[in-house]
Order: sequence, then structure tokens, then C-alpha cells
Amino acid sequence: MAERQEQVAPDAVLTRIGQVVMLHHGGDREEARTRFLALWAEIGESGDPLHRCTLAHYLADTQDDAGDELAWDLRALSAAEELADGGDGADGEPAGVRGFLPSLHLNLAADYVKLGRAEAARTHVRRARRAAGALSDDRYGDGVRAAITRLELRLGE
Repeated sequence: MAERQEQVAPDAVLTRIGQVVMLHHGGDREEARTRFLALWAEIGESGDPLHRCTLAHYLADTQDDAGDELAWDLRALSAAEELADGGDGADGEPAGVRGFLPSLHLNLAADYVKLGRAEAARTHVRRARRAAGALSDDRYGDGVRAAITRLELRLGE
């Protein structure tokens, strides 16, 4: 029975993250940030990399300060790289994470633009473009590719 609970727990955490994402998208940014931070305290810096990546990615979107947003996006990328390197690649997660890397680099590029760090922004938009090959030909992939193109144009790439 304990083995079954261990298998259910990761899905339960992602479900909880998803519920807070809906709260945030509903317009309650402060409450979403509070709940995300409580989940982060529960998961911890050494928790499941998929959970850390997902949570940090969404936590970044709730930040008021561009430097704080950057810090959370860097945590998300670090956890994604840990997954891609095989840190916890059960159920084919590394391939899924590779599809998420373009968005993570795009977010970092946008963070650096907000902070007036154009060269760092260019570095990450280039990484986003290189990683974009992992995106599917679907609405999500099309949206990320279009956002990369917009930022490349903005940065003169």
C-alpha cells in the first residue's frame, strides 16, 4: 500500500499547483503567491525536480519585483536541467522537460529585458530558439515560437 501512495503523491502535488495556477489566473495574485510559497516550503529545495520546476515557474509569474521573478525563473531552469540530465526522469519526463526549456529560456530573456540586461536577454532568447525544436506543432508550441520571434525582433536578433 505504501508504494501506491508514493506513486499518487507526485500527481497530488501537481494537482495542488494547478489549483493555485487557476486562482492566479482568476486574478488573485497575492493569494496565489502565498499558496505557492507554502507549497515551496513543503516541497523544499531538494524536493522532486519536476515539482520544483513547475512551482518555481509559476511562482515567478506572481512576483512584483523583476529581480525576484528572475530568481524564481532561474530556480525553474535549474530544476528542469536536473530533470533533463536524468535527475528524476521517471515516465519519460526528460523528453517532456525538453519541450518546456524553450519557455523557461524565453521567460529568463524577458526577465533580463525588464532588468535592462540586454546581452543576458539575447543569450537566453538564443537558447530558447535552439531549444524550440523540441516543441510540438500545436497551439502551445506555436505560441512559444511566436513569443520567441517577438522577443528576438525586440532585441534586434
